[in-house]
Amino acid sequence: MLNQELQLNRHTAMRFRHTNRPGLLLGLIDFFTAGVFFLLYMPLGGLQDEIDEVLGHKTQRYWVAYALGIPTLFIYTLVWMARISEELKARAVELSVKGPYTSWWHMFGWNVFGLLLFGPAVAAYRFFGTLNRVEVELNRRAQIGASPNCPQ
Repeated sequence: MLNQELQLNRHTAMRFRHTNRPGLLLGLIDFFTAGVFFLLYMPLGGLQDEIDEVLGHKTQRYWVAYALGIPTLFIYTLVWMARISEELKARAVELSVKGPYTSWWHMFGWNVFGLLLFGPAVAAYRFFGTLNRVEVELNRRAQIGASPNCPQ
């Protein structure tokens, strides 16, 4: 019975299961599919919901940002992602997660001024690196809160 309770506590405490997303690979795939990959990955991979939970509020859906990006040559989509990056950086700093962090300028700069192929991949790499570390920290804090006597 105690073993089942421990397993249940660990299961409920671990809110974020995808704490090792490969940002560089995701960035390259997204680049080669012109953003269509994230149209599927955000809702089906649970990324949109995880971002909402990490940031503490519901963000605009990616498909809306993508649709509004089409007439603006994807400037709207880039600014949307840069804003989320800045919020994620603030959350990482708030949780005392070690850097390097993503940021508004990092996302925007690498996508605009970076090399055609590698700029977006570097921006995604840093974004997912920050997101992964924040989710690990939130999982750690949830586990401590759910079962303080559980060995770490």
